[in-house]
Amino acid sequence: MTTPINLNKARKAKAKADAEQRAKENRTKFGRTKPEKKLEAAKAEKQARLTDAHKLDRPRPEDG
Repeated sequence: MTTPINLNKARKAKAKADAEQRAKENRTKFGRTKPEKKLEAAKAEKQARLTDAHKLDRPRPEDG
């Protein structure tokens, strides 16, 4: 005779394994390393500085 299993535990274990698999897939799909994030932020800051440096200073009409 086989030993009975607790179906609640089996169901929860399967759900936990599925969630872990989904998390693993998301880490590879969406995850970025810290140096990648840092590089992207540095590029964005540099682009913002270049854009600001090319702006023209024009007097406003309300200034006279």
